[in-house]
Amino acid sequence: MREFSGKVGLIQRVLPHYRKPFFDALGKACLGGLSVFAGQPKPGESIKSAEDLEYAQLSKGKNLHILRGSLYLCLQPGLMDWLRSWNPDVLIVEANPRYLTTPSAIGWMHERNRPVIGWGLGAPKISGAFSSIRETRREKFISQFDGLIAYSQKGAEEYAMIDFPQDKIYVAPNAVTPPPPHPIPHRPIPKGNQPLRVLFVGRLQERKNLDNLISACSHLPEQLQPELVIVGDGPDRNRLEKIAQDLYPKTEFTGALYGNELDEQFREADLFVLPGTGGLAIQQAMSYGLPVIAAQADGTQEDLIRKENGWQIPANNLPALESTLRKALENKSGLREMGKESYRIVAEEINLNQMVNIFVEALDRSLS
Repeated sequence: MREFSGKVGLIQRVLPHYRKPFFDALGKACLGGLSVFAGQPKPGESIKSAEDLEYAQLSKGKNLHILRGSLYLCLQPGLMDWLRSWNPDVLIVEANPRYLTTPSAIGWMHERNRPVIGWGLGAPKISGAFSSIRETRREKFISQFDGLIAYSQKGAEEYAMIDFPQDKIYVAPNAVTPPPPHPIPHRPIPKGNQPLRVLFVGRLQERKNLDNLISACSHLPEQLQPELVIVGDGPDRNRLEKIAQDLYPKTEFTGALYGNELDEQFREADLFVLPGTGGLAIQQAMSYGLPVIAAQADGTQEDLIRKENGWQIPANNLPALESTLRKALENKSGLREMGKESYRIVAEEINLNQMVNIFVEALDRSLS
C-alpha cells in the first residue's frame, strides 16, 4: 500500500466497529501518525462502536444530538481541544453539514494554511422541509474543502454537479474488508430438492425491508423456498420474528454474530440478499464467493454489484424482489459462477487496500 509522510487528523460522528480495520490500515499508512476523533451514537441506533485502534490514536468525544429526522443536527464538544492538541498537517472530515462543529475545525486548519479533505456519500437532491435552504447550505459547506473523497462513482458525479472541481474529487469505493486472505469456499451444487440458503447480515431496522424478504420467500414455489438466515440485532427484531412465525417459519434469527461465527454463516450460504438500505456486509459476502441481490440505495452498491455477480432491484419493491429471488434460486450452477465473480471483484478491485491507496493519494495531492 502507498504511504503518507505527514500527520493526519480525522473526525467522525461515531466510529462503528466495522470501520476499525480501515482506520487501522490508514493509520499504518500515515507515517506521521493518525488520530481519530469520534463521539457516541444516539440511543437506539444499534451501532456497535470501536473501543480502540491498534495503529492510530482514538480520541473519544461526546455528541450532542439536536432534533431528529431530516432536521437532525450534531454538536461535538471537545473537538477543537483535540484538534489543537493533535495539530495535524491534513484533516479529513465527514462531508456532512449537519455536524455543526466541523466548520470551526475547517476554519482553524485554513487559518494555518493546512488542507481539509471531505469524505462522503455524495450530494443527492434534497427533498422535504426547507429543501432549497438545506441545499444552499450544503453547497456552501462543501465548497470549503480542498479535496473530496466520494464513496462511489455516483457520489463523485453528484459532487461535480454542484460545481466542486473535478480534479479534486477522488473515488474510494466504500470497503470494509481487505483482499480475501482465504480461498473461495468450495460449494458443491446442491442435489435434488436440497434447499439453498439465503443470508442477510446487518442491523434489524425497518429501513432494511426485511419484512419484504420474508414475504418474498413465502411466495416462492415450495421446491424453491430457501433456508432464510437473518444475522443481526436491532429495534425491529421482535416485529420481524412475529412476521416470520406467521409467514415463513423456515427463517432463523441468530442475533448479532462476529468473528468465526459470522464467517461460518457466510461460508454456509448460497446467496446474500440486502432488501433495504445500507450494505457494507455486501463486501464480506462477496469475499466468501456469494452472489448478491441488493436494493438500489445510496449508490455505493453500483460499483460492487454488476450483472456478472448479482442483481440490483428497485428499493421497497416486493414483486421485483420476489421475481429476482426466483430467478436466482432456479439457477444453482449460475449462482456458483456469479459467486466466483464476486470474489474476484473484492480480491482485485474493491477492498481496504485500494481504499487506503486512494486516501493516501488525496492526502499527498492536498499538500502539493
